[in-house]
Amino acid sequence: MNNSLKDEILGMCSQLDIPMMGIAPVERWATPLFEPWIPEQFHPHNIFPEAVSVIVIGLPVTLPVIETTPSIYYYELYRTINTMLDQYGYRISNFLNRKGHPSVFVPRDGYGDISVLINEPTAFFSHRHAAFLAGLGSFGVNNTLLTKEYGPRVRFTSILTSAKLPTDSVMEDDLCTRCMGCVRCCPVGAIDKKDYPEGIIRKDLCSKYSEKLRNRFISPCGVCIKVCPIGEDRKHYGREDTSIYTDCDKYRVHHEAWEHVRRYGGK
Repeated sequence: MNNSLKDEILGMCSQLDIPMMGIAPVERWATPLFEPWIPEQFHPHNIFPEAVSVIVIGLPVTLPVIETTPSIYYYELYRTINTMLDQYGYRISNFLNRKGHPSVFVPRDGYGDISVLINEPTAFFSHRHAAFLAGLGSFGVNNTLLTKEYGPRVRFTSILTSAKLPTDSVMEDDLCTRCMGCVRCCPVGAIDKKDYPEGIIRKDLCSKYSEKLRNRFISPCGVCIKVCPIGEDRKHYGREDTSIYTDCDKYRVHHEAWEHVRRYGGK
C-alpha cells in the first residue's frame, strides 16, 4: 500500500485548491450496497482494465451564484468548474503516469450534448457513485451526492489508476433530512419522494428542461441543489434558513438581486 504516494496526491490537491479528495478500491464496485446497483459495464475495470484504485476529486459550486439559476451567471460557473475538473484530472493522471503508475482521468461529462441525454440519459461512468464509494458523501432524495461541506453543491471527476493506494471508508452517515425541498421546487416535477435508489429521478423531464435552458444560454437548472439545506456552505453564506427562496418579502433584497442577474446575458 503506497501511503507516501497518497500523501503526494493530497499535497497536489492542496496546491491546486481542490478541497475534496477520496479514494476507493475498484473491488467496491463489485459488492452491491443497495439495489439497483451499478451495472457491471460501468465499473472502472471495464473502462480501464488496469485500474486498481479510483481517485475522486470535487470542486464546490458557489452557493450565491447558483441561487441566481437559471442564469448566465450559473451557466458560466458550471462551465468553469467542469473545465477545471478536467484539467485537474488530467494533471493528476499525468503525475501518476510519471511516477510509473498507468493512469487515466475520466472527463467530467461523458456525453456530447444535453440533447443526447433525452434518449440515452446515462454517461459511460458515474462520478457521483465513485464519490460515494470514495467516502465523500451519501445520496439524497434528489439522486445527487450530499456532502457535509457543500451539500449537493459539488461537481466531481475521477482518475482511474493502477496504483494501489490507501482507501477511504464509505460514509456511514445519511445526510439527507427528507425535507422534500428538492421535490417541491423542481420546476418539472422530475423528483420522486422515495429515497434513492428506489425513487428514481425522471431524467427525461430533467434533460428536456435543460435543453430548453441551453437554447436560452442559461443551462443547467440546478434548483434542487440550490434549495438543499445540507452543507456547511449555508452557514458560511448566512443561508441556514432555506425560506430565503420562497419568502419574497422577508428576503426582498436577495430576490431583487437574483432577478437582476437573470434579466441579462440569456434569452
